[in-house]
Formats: sequence, C-alpha cells, structure tokens
Amino acid sequence: MTDPSDPRESSASSAARSGSAMPVPELSVVVITRDEAARLERCLRSVAFAGEIVVVDSGSTDDTVAIARRLGARVEITPDWPGFGAQKNRALALARGRWVLSLDADEWLDEALAAEVARIVAAPPADLAWRLPRLSSFCGQWMRHGGWYPDRVLRLFPREGARFSDDRVHERLLWSGRSADLDGHGHLLHESMATLTVANDKMNRYSSGRAADLAARGRRGGLGRAIGHGLWAFVRTWILRRGFLDGRLGFVLAVHNAEASYYRYLKIWLECGDAPRPPGSPRPPAR
Repeated sequence: MTDPSDPRESSASSAARSGSAMPVPELSVVVITRDEAARLERCLRSVAFAGEIVVVDSGSTDDTVAIARRLGARVEITPDWPGFGAQKNRALALARGRWVLSLDADEWLDEALAAEVARIVAAPPADLAWRLPRLSSFCGQWMRHGGWYPDRVLRLFPREGARFSDDRVHERLLWSGRSADLDGHGHLLHESMATLTVANDKMNRYSSGRAADLAARGRRGGLGRAIGHGLWAFVRTWILRRGFLDGRLGFVLAVHNAEASYYRYLKIWLECGDAPRPPGSPRPPAR
C-alpha cells in the first residue's frame, strides 16, 4: 500500500495526472524488509548511486520504513508474508530500471564492487546477468571456507525476462539469458548471522520453510534420512569444503549446517504430513 502523506508518492501521482513520463532509471535496487532498522541504512547507503531504490516491507514494527524513506527509497508495505520468492517478485514488479540489483537488508556493497556495478550499468552488455562474489560473516567472523566463499550469487540482471522462484526460502533468480562472474572487483558483504542465538532462530525458521517446499515437491522425510543428511552436511562443510581452515567457528558452522539439514528432514516427516498415522486417519494437508 502506498502512503498518501509521502511526498514522493504525491509527486509521482502528480506526474501521472499531468501525463508527463517519469524518467526511467538505469538501475533499480530492490530490497525486502521486516524489522531491519539496525542494518538497512548500511545496505541502502552502499547503493546510493542507483537511480531508484524500492523497499517492500512486510509489517515492520521498528524504524525500518522511516529509514528507507529518509534515504530516498520508494516503499511499499504488504499486509502479508508469502515467502521470500513471492515477496521478491513483488519488489521486482515495482522496479522501473533497465537493470535490477537485488539485495537483502543484511548485505551491502563495498566501494570497489559499487564502482564496478555503476560502470556495468552505465555501459551494459545486452542480455547478460552478473553473479556477485559474496563474503559472509558467521558470529562475527568472515568465513572463507566451508562452502561459504566464494559464494557467487546472481543479483545484477536486466529487468526484462527475469523473475524469482516461488520458494518460501532459498529462492533463486530464474534467468534464461547469459550470465558471468563479477570477480576481482570487491565483494558483496553479508552479515549472515551475527550471534549464535540469531543463527539458531534463522535455522529454525528456514528449515521449516524449506521442509514445506520439499514436501510439496514430493520429498520424503524420516529419522534415517534426517540423520544421513545431517552427517553428510557436516562432512561436506568441515572436510570436503575445508571448513576446518576457518578454525573453531568453522567447526561451529559445520555443526550448524548439519543441524539445519537434520531438522529439515525431521520436519518433512513430523510436520509436513509424512509421519506415521493411525490406520484410516487422514493425511494432514501440505503447508
């Protein structure tokens, strides 16, 4: 919903009534938010060069919306939360730029990457999307192993022909054109989980959403599957992807990944209609 008291909305409405076309920005930055007052300003200031910033908020109770508007963002407030993929598609539908940069509120561009994105947008190759090199922190430490780095994410793309998958969590950009890695020009920085409490809360929420997505696609859960997937996640993170090189927090991250996978398959079994039922009892509806 738009806010009629917002001067940006008033000027847009006046332009529409007068028949004058608003200039099309080269780059639209889209961000979805909820209660991100502590991190949003850092994110938006890193992309101050963009011609348009669109923030879609799902009911923040802190100063998120006020911060976004103060920094010049166009804000849309939604009454519901349909999941990450669907919410990002709402933001994408509002973008007017020829290029779109999709960010999460806990991400920001360092100076080198910001300069390179601005250069690409100023002289864009046709039909080419870019994967940005993301460097993430876990409990205050930048993680460079364990599968977390280099974490190349497809975030800079032409607006036409792109959309996000409808996954509740771990959504992905659906893009049929060419793509390339934007390496050697700084990083997309990501404050993934600042504390262990935040990490555990996020794991619980994301494992529930992912379990629902997988169950809807016919994936089966169960105790054996949960144990097997959890053990494999630990081995993959700690050994195969050399998480041990990140020291003690590398071990903590490997255990965290194992727990996330373990609970994901337990939830498919116990919460998404895959658990044993008494004879003749109906299967619960998929969520």
